[in-house]
Amino acid sequence: MTTTEQERTVRAACPHDCPDTCALRVTVSGNRVIRVEGDPDHPATDGVLCTKVARYAERTHHPDRLTQPLRRIGPKGSGQFEAVSWEVAIAEIATRLDQIAARDPQRIVPYSYAGTMGFVQGDGLAQRFFYALGASRLDATICSAAGSNGLASVHGKSVGMAVEQFENSKLILLWGTNPVTSSVHLWRRIQTAKRKGAVVIAIDPFESDSAQKCDRWLALRPGTDAALALALINVLITENLLDHDWIKQHTEGFEALSERAMQWPAARAAEICGLAEADIVWLARQWGSVRPAAIRVNYGVQRARGGADAVRAIAALAALTGAWRDAAGGMLLSSSGWFPVDVQGWQRPDLMPGWPDRLPRSVNMSAIGEALAIPVVPPHGSASGGSTPGGSTPGDLATIPVEAIVVWNANPVAVAPDSESVIRGFAREDLFTVVLEHFQTDTADWADWVLPATTQMEHFDLHKSYGHTSLVVNHPAIAPIGNALPNSEIFRRLAGAMGLTEPALFDDDQTVARSALDWSHPRLAGVTWEDLLERGWAPLTMDPTANPLANGGFPTASGRVQLVDSALSAQGRDPVPDWQPPWESVEVDPERSALYPLQLISPPARNFLNTTFVNVTSIRAREGEPECLLHPADATQRGLVEGALVKVFNDRGAFAARLRVTERVRRGVAVAPSIWWHRDAPGIRGGPGRNVNAVTSQRLTEGGAGATFYDCRVEVEALA
Repeated sequence: MTTTEQERTVRAACPHDCPDTCALRVTVSGNRVIRVEGDPDHPATDGVLCTKVARYAERTHHPDRLTQPLRRIGPKGSGQFEAVSWEVAIAEIATRLDQIAARDPQRIVPYSYAGTMGFVQGDGLAQRFFYALGASRLDATICSAAGSNGLASVHGKSVGMAVEQFENSKLILLWGTNPVTSSVHLWRRIQTAKRKGAVVIAIDPFESDSAQKCDRWLALRPGTDAALALALINVLITENLLDHDWIKQHTEGFEALSERAMQWPAARAAEICGLAEADIVWLARQWGSVRPAAIRVNYGVQRARGGADAVRAIAALAALTGAWRDAAGGMLLSSSGWFPVDVQGWQRPDLMPGWPDRLPRSVNMSAIGEALAIPVVPPHGSASGGSTPGGSTPGDLATIPVEAIVVWNANPVAVAPDSESVIRGFAREDLFTVVLEHFQTDTADWADWVLPATTQMEHFDLHKSYGHTSLVVNHPAIAPIGNALPNSEIFRRLAGAMGLTEPALFDDDQTVARSALDWSHPRLAGVTWEDLLERGWAPLTMDPTANPLANGGFPTASGRVQLVDSALSAQGRDPVPDWQPPWESVEVDPERSALYPLQLISPPARNFLNTTFVNVTSIRAREGEPECLLHPADATQRGLVEGALVKVFNDRGAFAARLRVTERVRRGVAVAPSIWWHRDAPGIRGGPGRNVNAVTSQRLTEGGAGATFYDCRVEVEALA
């Protein structure tokens, strides 16, 4: 921290779901944030911020900030509340949760994701609380589960090349990613590479802001990425564009993968992907001949049924050509696996009743609408009996109703798929809902209790990254606004009010943060807690000028790249990557595809981050209004014109959007930049506003059981 007579500067960290995890410098006067800037000394941040976080002061001091606990006094969903004290709120919430836990603690569901990604205010103390309670576990699948599953199958963990090295690559494939919007610091490095002569190729159904600036754009059909990757492997093999020595030394399963790839000639993939055969062959030859070559793949490719296998097949490309030999070669999906996280010390799963053999049931957050639809009936056992925690027998686990849901760092009514199902669940009068929030969101409107939480400017936290390899500390820049409390403190108070006595439930924030890391690990050699607090960030002990995987050493059992994963057989999955047609495709469901002929994808809106920042006036003004983008031929076929208000619909629901007619979208695809709050979206014929998730599905990916946001069929028509 630095100080002048009138202003002081505090070191902080961006908390949001973005790979860049920026180190911040926050300028404060009194108890007000004046400026938020990127730390010029942090190599990954380099003094630069996205336009969203640069306006974080506006969000922190927003006039609609929640500043005191609220108890519902009107009908569910009406947003009618009265202010009460923290003492009353904690006591009444604890009493209700105690009553439900006495029947079966698994009837209590925690629901949290990446509203903050910090070790403390994210899933640190909160996870300990729910573990000790014996509540249901949350399967956190809504964003990256399929991709992480696929990457772990090949690499062992979420590890990849150093992001700093992209600026030295000669060939860069941007596969299902739009770094102009979602990773501005990577985009700056790609621009540097382009100035040095690199060829940059975008593979995406939508000509994103990034794709517009690339040398080539390959507009494949959504959900066909694995088919394209396997066809590229086919060409690499048939034209002998392989690094045989690297394959021999550092991979396993090449023969089986080769056999599978022979089923995927470029002509077959061209038909499935909607690409020209010549473009597939050209891309394979580029990948097999240019060095150093790098792939930046992102989570868009894994939001369909076969997302995990798509990542597996794409990851194989870097191994087959020996791209890992070069510092500026290989692949990056996530770097989070490099951090030596001590999950046992951080989240304390040993606090769960029955640990480690008999654990509470798990609820998939991507199917929360289905979980909330299970009717409340008397449990089959007592709170003290039965063969699993809470008295439920194994056969009952899928039918345990949800009587209480506690939401923090998430907005499921707006973000979870199949909104109408989710809203029906939250509207249940017998569902006890507690929401920790900064604002009265779509989810908070359906709560029984809304508890005011601090923003990143008002609490302590520690962050790892999934885009670089630095730890970043967040020091509180100002005191909590009004009566807001950090998430960690709210869960401490609930634990005390419920009579829980485990000391780990009452650790202070810095103790929780320190417990999250294995400080004896070589990648933390030379990093001390005291230096980290003072400097604000610390890189892992890794050489950013070298490729850590150049000579193998992948975190798999063998240390090799697993081109084939035999462990998948036990899960009923193919050990060899293959293309799995999307659930909602002509190949799987021709009837649905005829009724709803457009494939819908909903990539991030440039000025939003999920539903964060949607209510910040200056940012929402930049975004404008909800839009649906269609190819001119698709618009003409439906008699639709530029600027019309249209209805996008299927049998799950509908939303309204302003039509944009553009050749940036391939034929047969609709694009709806997201995610708007429901309340800020236009209604249809006087109905309530809905966002894109009114039409998305609760079906899950084959690997990782993740959300299938981009596996969605719709039709579009004019709104009179």
